[in-house]
Amino acid sequence: MNVFNVSYDLNKAGQNYEGLIKEIKNSHSWAHPLKSTWLVATTETATALSQRLRNKMDQNDHILVIRVTNDYQGWLSSEHWDWMKKYITQCATECSSIPYYRRY
Repeated sequence: MNVFNVSYDLNKAGQNYEGLIKEIKNSHSWAHPLKSTWLVATTETATALSQRLRNKMDQNDHILVIRVTNDYQGWLSSEHWDWMKKYITQCATECSSIPYYRRY
């Protein structure tokens, strides 16, 4: 299981976020700590997740998908910290025994 930070800019005026949000929520687990930032727990690679979400976006929109490590800090609600501790710690434990080149 990987945890990815998914950030996006939908650049068209009056952009409809519903399709993208629904697709994010189809993931194994997710948290929505900031307006255009999601944390997504999935068995997918960054490329696969990005492609799946990109199908719900316009050509002029932007997306950034980055795997989250166990080194993080910020100012969020306790609900989001609890989610991060659960899923990021789980991934760190599961992924630590897998050689780096096989994690993606």
